[in-house]
Amino acid sequence: MSTFYKNLNLTNDLVNTKTLLHEAIPLTGTIISGTYGVENIKNYAHGMFQSVYDYPYMSSSANHIFDITMGYASNSSLSGAAANQNSKKINVYNQMAQVLMGYDQNGKILEFDEDGDLLAGGTKQKENFFINFSRLLSKDEIKKGSFKLELGMTPAYTQNKAVFASRLQLTDVSGSNGYLVNSPVGEYGILYATQSAGSSQVLAVNKSYPVGLLFYQAGIAVVTSSIFNSVHKGGILSNAHSNISMSGPSSKTEDVRAVMTGSNIAGFADNLRNRIFNLQFNNTVELNSTVYFCRVNNNEFNFSSNPTYLTGSKIRVKEQSTDVPVSYITTVGLYSDSNELMAVAKLSEPLKKTPNNEFTIRVRLDY
Repeated sequence: MSTFYKNLNLTNDLVNTKTLLHEAIPLTGTIISGTYGVENIKNYAHGMFQSVYDYPYMSSSANHIFDITMGYASNSSLSGAAANQNSKKINVYNQMAQVLMGYDQNGKILEFDEDGDLLAGGTKQKENFFINFSRLLSKDEIKKGSFKLELGMTPAYTQNKAVFASRLQLTDVSGSNGYLVNSPVGEYGILYATQSAGSSQVLAVNKSYPVGLLFYQAGIAVVTSSIFNSVHKGGILSNAHSNISMSGPSSKTEDVRAVMTGSNIAGFADNLRNRIFNLQFNNTVELNSTVYFCRVNNNEFNFSSNPTYLTGSKIRVKEQSTDVPVSYITTVGLYSDSNELMAVAKLSEPLKKTPNNEFTIRVRLDY
């Protein structure tokens, strides 16, 4: 060890860096709605949302992956005293909009906007479902441009997802370079729907439709319910797909508007889960680092104050008085201004130090 302290030059010996690490998160429809039946699905007495786990939620091995809920604005055509859980659905919408969109200059909660241009007005999305990903999955944020959600568009669903011959795909295709920043929770992108499978045309017009918003740092996807409606019902599907049932694996036809008003939130979540064919994205971990360049000149750290360095008042590594001193660098300590040890870095192998050589040791502190 050494008792010699060397000051770092904050201009030349220190640099701050940021590294983005990404992890692929694939969530197949079988995990969400088939593999464990309903054992990995948790409903609550309050009935405000439904939680999905990657394993039966009573197990200690289970991890919470996301929540599903739905709601509509108080001025939506769906709002009414006869609607099931009407006040709770309005509250869900208002809470989500309050957090994700914020308020206007008059203190009114802003509604979700189709293109994100709040000042220009435009089409508002007043009936939505929400997928809120856990921090375990999204980490610091969802990687822009990596989100993909495939939904089955066959008339009725079953546990056999192979029947989803016709599917829509929701992606944030412009997220990597066209995201928006006018949200209280950070950056968000627009979700576009395109047809991903099916021999017949599912969409009314074969193009990309803006159908929702993806909030990257918050880890929340907001999707309009109109993706399940045909054009003559105010949706985006062709009229040939007007018989999509959101009421379960049956031939009974109940469109999404009827289910949003007639069913409770958990019931809607069940129907939505069973239409998820695939869900995937990459998460992002922001790793901040400070790199210290510890420079060891030729005339420094050539001796050690370790008691074993001496024997009989003589330096062990010197056999002749003319021999150069030798030490071995194994550890670098970073100290405060008061010489308090703050961090320790270990070298992979000792570095032999003599007056004939010098080093620059790069110490990286991640946080």
